[in-house]
Parts: sequence; C-alpha cells; structure tokens
Amino acid sequence: MIYFDNAATSFPKPKEVVEAVNDTIINYGVNPGRSGHRLALELDRRIFDAREKLTDFIGGNNPMNLVFTSSCTDSLNTAIYGLAEKFYQRKEKCHVITTVLEHNSVLRPLKYLEQIGKISLTIVDADKYGIVNPEDIGKAITEDTKFCVTTAMSNLIGTTVDIVKVGKILKQKDIIYIVDAAQGLGYVDIDMDNMPIDILCFPGHKGILGLTGTGGLYFKDGIEIEPFRRGGTGSFSLELEQPEVSPDKFESGTLNAAGVESMAAGVEYINNIGLKNIQNHEDILKDEFIKGLKDIDNIKLYGSLDDRQGPVVSLNIDGIDSSELAFKLSYDHDICTRAGFHCAPLAHRLLGTDKKGAVRFSFSYFNTLEEIKETIEILKSYAREA
Repeated sequence: MIYFDNAATSFPKPKEVVEAVNDTIINYGVNPGRSGHRLALELDRRIFDAREKLTDFIGGNNPMNLVFTSSCTDSLNTAIYGLAEKFYQRKEKCHVITTVLEHNSVLRPLKYLEQIGKISLTIVDADKYGIVNPEDIGKAITEDTKFCVTTAMSNLIGTTVDIVKVGKILKQKDIIYIVDAAQGLGYVDIDMDNMPIDILCFPGHKGILGLTGTGGLYFKDGIEIEPFRRGGTGSFSLELEQPEVSPDKFESGTLNAAGVESMAAGVEYINNIGLKNIQNHEDILKDEFIKGLKDIDNIKLYGSLDDRQGPVVSLNIDGIDSSELAFKLSYDHDICTRAGFHCAPLAHRLLGTDKKGAVRFSFSYFNTLEEIKETIEILKSYAREA
C-alpha cells in the first residue's frame, strides 16, 4: 500500500508511539490524578511530563498554558468561542478576520457567531495560487477587530501563510492572533516565544504522529478565554464554579491519557530525527511529484507549486471525476488519497473546483521517492486515456 492521506491522519505511526500507548493502557490504565492512589498520581506525573514536552516542542515557556483537547477542531472551538464570549460579556464589539483558505473548523464557528450577532466577520481573499498577502489582512483591520484566525498551511493545496508577517501586522493594533496548525505542526517550525502568535491550535494525529481523538491548544500569558465547557476537573471539587486556573479551566472530564502519551512520544520521535530533516524529506517528495506532473496534458495541479507549498498537492485529471480517480487509485493500485471538498469550501471556490472537487496527495516522512515515481506513472497513464 502507498499511503498519501497524511493531511487527514498520519500513517503509519512510529513504533515508539505504539509502545507508549500500550504501556499507558497496560500499566497505567486509570484516572489520572483524581483518586489519590499510586497509579493515579504516577499517571498524572506522566501527563505533566507530556505537557512539558509538547510545550517545549512548540517553543512555549509555560506548560500550564498547554491544554489537551480531543482534536484541533475542539481546540479551535475553545479558542474562537472562548474569545468571542469574553468580548461579548464585556459588551465590546468584536470584529474577526479570517481567510478563504480556512477549514470548516474555523469557518463554521465564525459564521455561527456572525449569524447570532456576537461578531462581525471579514474573510480575506487569496490569489489564484492560494497565497494570502499579509497586507490584505492589515487592510481588513477595523477599530473593532479583536482577533484573527488563519491556517499555518492550507489543508487543500498546502500553501503556507506567512504567520510571522501576519502576526507582526496584528501586533501593531494589539489584535489577538490564533493560528490553526492542523497541517503545519510537524512540518513548519513553530516557536511561540519568538513568534507573534497568541494562541496555537493543533491536532495530535497528523504531523506529530499521535492517535486520533487528540489535540492541544497553547495560549500566551495574559490571553483571556472563557471555557468552552464546564464540569469535573478533579480539582477545587467543593466549588460550584469552574476553576480559573489553567489548564484545569479548560480540561473538564477525564483526559485521554493514552492519547496524551502518544503525542509526547510523537514529538520525541520528531526531535530524534530533526524537524528540519523531516521537512527536507517531505519537500523532496512534493517537488518530485510536482515536477513529474505539472507539464502533463489533462492534469491540473493546484497551489503555488513552489517553496511556499508544503507536502500537500491536489489535482484533477480532465474527464475523470475526482471521486472516481481516488477510487481507481485505491482499488486498482492500493494508493490512498483523499477526494472531494476537504472541508474547505471557500478554498475550492477560489480554485474553481467547488463543483467537481479534487484529489489530494499528502506526503510524510514515511513515504519514499519510489512511491512518488510509481504514482506519477499511474497518473500519467490515466491522463493519456482521458
């Protein structure tokens, strides 16, 4: 099997991740920190160690500001609804900026908040290659702009957003910047201490090689967010109000301990290899894929097709429906891709693929040049027949 669906979920997982998960389930399958017995306290310590590892990995300085969630979608909802609610309680007008590249995990919460009157919204366009000009975000700022949400890298076409330039523009007006690192983390180098990002949202199951059903949110000191949910935290249990201390404030319910351990093991694996080595390998695969297909009749590639594009490439072949092409690749050649609209409706409208969709190829450190070359030849054969 050739697996090119890493933008959805990375696969396979490193054996170190599998071993960490098994160890947690077999030897520490209890409720962390709540019961007071030895196993619970030991698991609580391991979770704190994981919190520190992930904080270090993203360049943060306060592990208590690292919140574990069930997904990047959960993280984004926590950040978006939490900020909007904070400004609503203060009776402050709240204008929000985002872009056409965003996933529905960003767009749907923002559109809902706009519909119920809690925010006003501006969606900044990109050029035909999927590149957002940071200056256009600057032009969208109003006196009521409170926060901005952008992706680090498009899940549809892999184009990266210059999050440093965007952040610097926003900082001039003290506007909070949320970065959706669903595709970026594990490929883009994130350094929260030295980048003008206020809140980082990320999944555990993609670039950092953990389990599905995992994610995280990191916020800088001084950022105030209302909790998205309330409930038992195992702390301050005699109080009827939600704790104000982080991470307890945002971590109601029992944590997915095995999932947390999988993320920690994933970042350890990445650190051992070197993030730059992973990025270089994935860029080589992406560049080879683009080079082999960009001049082939009947094949349309999307994106900037240069160094501004990460290891995600979407395409169509004339005369073949995107779902049909993905089906053929899977059942005739055992190549896994993702067809359709990728929860990115505005990005598809930008590309003119909102009627037919596209087939997305997303590469990882575990893919090889041989797999790329084999897939190129198969796609060329389909193009000749179209």
